[in-house]
Amino acid sequence: MDIVLRAIFGFLFIYLLLRVMGRRELSTQQPFDLIMLVVVGDLIQQGITQSDYSLTGAVLTVGTFGVLTVAFSYASFRFKRLRPILEAEPLIIVQNGKPVEKNLRHERLTVGEVAAEARLQQIPSLDAVEWAVLESSGKISFLTRPT
Repeated sequence: MDIVLRAIFGFLFIYLLLRVMGRRELSTQQPFDLIMLVVVGDLIQQGITQSDYSLTGAVLTVGTFGVLTVAFSYASFRFKRLRPILEAEPLIIVQNGKPVEKNLRHERLTVGEVAAEARLQQIPSLDAVEWAVLESSGKISFLTRPT
């Protein structure tokens, strides 16, 4: 039972840590960010299982993380008031061709990063963008102005 309690704590810690870190996709993170996530995962694993190297400990830990993931997903689906806490809301980062600095700062995105993503989607400049929305998944959706 001790392992399950430690797994719950570890899950909540990782969940909160990832919410604080923001919504960037893994592919857009710097190498240091990815290494930090791997190290945090290893440290959490050691803290959860301590010196328990048994198959039972591994099953309990992974099972607890799986159950908590499903529980959080169900709670978000079932209880609308929990959604803003459990899930990130889509966020407008460009409006009428102008970056929304407050939202960019909140998500720690630069105008250059948004412009680079626009270019990847064949949009030459942010002036051509009516809306750019940072989705819950971390992807940026662009709606261009009519020509």
